[in-house]
Parts: sequence; structure tokens; C-alpha cells
Amino acid sequence: MAHSYIRLDFGTDEEKAQQARHKLDGWRQAFRLDKKLQYKLDRPESAEVETAAKPESEVKESPAEKSKGKGSEKAKGKAASANSSVPSAEKKSAAANGKVGLLVRLYFSSHEKLSEQRWLGRIPSEEPFKSASPRVVHHGDPEFETTDKQFEALE
Repeated sequence: MAHSYIRLDFGTDEEKAQQARHKLDGWRQAFRLDKKLQYKLDRPESAEVETAAKPESEVKESPAEKSKGKGSEKAKGKAASANSSVPSAEKKSAAANGKVGLLVRLYFSSHEKLSEQRWLGRIPSEEPFKSASPRVVHHGDPEFETTDKQFEALE
């Protein structure tokens, strides 16, 4: 089974990327395309910032909080939720400052060529994807290998 990729570059518009992700999720559920339509968000610059922000939030718990008994569990939960909101705000600001891309992989079998052609035509023509300068990468294209490796490397 050959597969194709659609590379979308949203620039710094995180909201459009999330709209596109939501639309792809809806299509996956509605048309039962679980294995046939896969996507991954690509944030090349903000990945370094997110990994640097995580260790700081884990160290913030003091030894005094550890030694307290059952009475401090509620306070500990509140403190943990307050600490967890700070890194998420940092991640949002980091993602808002960095570039956001979306890699969509269409993986249809050889007898589903018509379905693959329809999805390759439909996805780039819909609204959240149209503004992201969609670029289709087929199996025979020279940049297919790098796109495939990049898709496998993303989370």
C-alpha cells in the first residue's frame, strides 16, 4: 500500500491548526478512517522550549509539603493544579510564538485509489487547510523520504 502526505504550514496561527486538527478528527470518526487518515502536529521551534520548561515544574515541590499528613492533601492538590497551569500557559505562549505545521498521511490500499484521490482533492480545498498552503507529497516525489522520516519522528 502506497501512501501520500499533505504538508500544511500554518505559520504562527495555532488556532487555525487546532481547527484543522478538529476537522480531521471529525472526518476520521464520521468516515471510519482510523488507520487510513493520520496526522501529526509539527512544532519545530517550540519543542526545545517545552522540554526546557518541564523540569522546572517538577522541582517546585518543597520537602515541607512532603512531610505533612492527610490534612495537606487538599492544599497539595490545589498547589499542584496551580503549578500545572503555569507550564500549560508557557506552552501556549511558546506555541503561539513558534511555527505550527501539520502532516497528514493518507494510507489507502491499491483498490481504494478513487477514495484516495477524493481525499487528496478535498482536504486542501476545505477552509482551515486552504489558508495553510497545502502541498501534496506522493510516493514518487524526491522529498517523500524526508517527509516520511519526519512523520515517523514526530509524536
